[in-house]
Amino acid sequence: MELGPLLESIYLQYHYDFRHYSKASMERRAAQAMFRMNCKSLIELQEKVLLNAEAFFDLLQFFTVSVSEMFRDPSYYLALREKMFPILKTYPSLKIWVAGCSTGEEVYSLAILLQEEGLLDRTILYATDINPRSLAEAERGVFALGDVQKFTQNYQKSGGKHSLSDYYIASIDSVKFDRSLVKNITFSDHSLATDSVFSETQFVSCRNVLIYFDRDLQNRVFGLFHESLCRKGFLGLGTKETVEFSKYANDFNVFLPEEHIFQKIEKRGGVKRED
Repeated sequence: MELGPLLESIYLQYHYDFRHYSKASMERRAAQAMFRMNCKSLIELQEKVLLNAEAFFDLLQFFTVSVSEMFRDPSYYLALREKMFPILKTYPSLKIWVAGCSTGEEVYSLAILLQEEGLLDRTILYATDINPRSLAEAERGVFALGDVQKFTQNYQKSGGKHSLSDYYIASIDSVKFDRSLVKNITFSDHSLATDSVFSETQFVSCRNVLIYFDRDLQNRVFGLFHESLCRKGFLGLGTKETVEFSKYANDFNVFLPEEHIFQKIEKRGGVKRED
């Protein structure tokens, strides 16, 4: 399956750059999109999305991963709570970037942790994604009732101090999380493939996003995170992701290897500092 012409035309018309996403992953997603969008060929799919912006945003649902859950990998959140947040508490104010936030499960999880650790009121959370429909869902804070049991189990394993139900109101088939959790969250359209850094941060969490990028794009993204992080700031990645084999490997220490959390190395005068 030759995706080059389709991805190039999308970039030229809509300025969304998928040219450095994993080839195997994009081929699977394109095949799914062709089936669901009733296209018999890539050429037909290309014509459809170039002639109709709504069709392009339909395609975007397949090209961006929106499968997530609250407190996914609970040991990661427990490590943030017990190992990293005590360090972040030494800052008078915090800026945290959740890159590739999808429909918001991760950023709401972090907001709850920050609330329970007394940090939410002095934190600005930036939740970014390239998919405007996902961002709209994230800002609504509404999730399927059927997912809540798993969310609750994860929350308890992550060291939750209350009941997860304290943070939402349930209806017949969904739950809506309390708006107090989003008062310090800025939801924003941002592409890791084309956009630049917008703020200095103390913590960047980007989980299960980089696995869909090729090596060149991964290096670009690590460069963005390195530029964004303050000295000795933290970077949290997914369970199959690491900075260790990238061109920025020497710019980070491994802070918590089991949870794939890294810390930006403080450099003075070009000398690497280990303390």
